[in-house]
Amino acid sequence: MSGKGGNISSRAMSGIAGAVAAFAARKIIVFLWTRVTGKAPPEHPEDPQVALGEALGWALMVGAGMQTARVLATRMTSGRTHSEPDQPADTPAG
Repeated sequence: MSGKGGNISSRAMSGIAGAVAAFAARKIIVFLWTRVTGKAPPEHPEDPQVALGEALGWALMVGAGMQTARVLATRMTSGRTHSEPDQPADTPAG
């Protein structure tokens, strides 16, 4: 399957970058949620005792935030590992 990644080291770097970005994004999202709402995020949003609006808000914020961070980190990493500087064509002098 051509076009599915590249060599194993670039795929590993992209995977690690995505995992680190997701971890950092989750920490930031928890901080922001606590700062904005004044309470800790729900541990189990599926629990019936958690308000539906709170559960949906948390799910949307975490899902979108973590996925966005992972995609950006993976694309930035793969862009750096796949791009090579343009080499000028050999032209005869004169």
